[in-house]
Amino acid sequence: MSFSVLLFAAGFGTRMKHLTTDRPKPLVQVAGRALIDHTLDLAREVEPPQIVANLHYRAEMLQGHLHPLGVKTVVETPDILETGGGLRNALPLLGDGAVITMNTDAIWRGSNPLRALIAAWNPNHMDALLMGIPPAQALEHDGAGDFTIDETGRLSRGAGLVYGGVQIIKTDLLSDIPEPAFSLNLVWDQMLKRGTLFGLSYDGKWCDVGHPDGVETAENLLASNV
Repeated sequence: MSFSVLLFAAGFGTRMKHLTTDRPKPLVQVAGRALIDHTLDLAREVEPPQIVANLHYRAEMLQGHLHPLGVKTVVETPDILETGGGLRNALPLLGDGAVITMNTDAIWRGSNPLRALIAAWNPNHMDALLMGIPPAQALEHDGAGDFTIDETGRLSRGAGLVYGGVQIIKTDLLSDIPEPAFSLNLVWDQMLKRGTLFGLSYDGKWCDVGHPDGVETAENLLASNV
């Protein structure tokens, strides 16, 4: 079973402050490499038929970085489309069927989260399968979590697991949203009502690199033996 992958790389990176004045957040260096390259490593391990990145802020810099790596890009213009609108806009490049989406501002330490999602995916019962992080294993992240998970793997809103920014998701519900720019939370809400939003709990550690302090923490995590 294989899924095309969309890398979310369109954001302005405002939480990164001075680090994104001259570059997009996915090109911020972590352990000597662009942040997005760490995400690409995970994606390539599952051999997707297509890897696509959506771009907006300083798109030309990311195009110059990604095109030689074989990553297709779609530029959101004139306005940024958020996660839901960005996914819908990229569908012509991703192809039919469920896809994997990945945020590009996190570092994972442990097993490949995409492999776990693919192994657990059941399209007969699931419209989306999200990877969650127990709060104690989510570095540089405040809060008690985004979802609770029951014994069957179904998700509900509430404290429990932090959404790690990686999922498998069916795309048919995207057509129900009239706005051009919207969050995937609107689609998840529909799935919650249908009982088709599922999740997994990650067995490793995860670091949010969405703000400057996260860079050093992520580098220490990559250098650790745990």
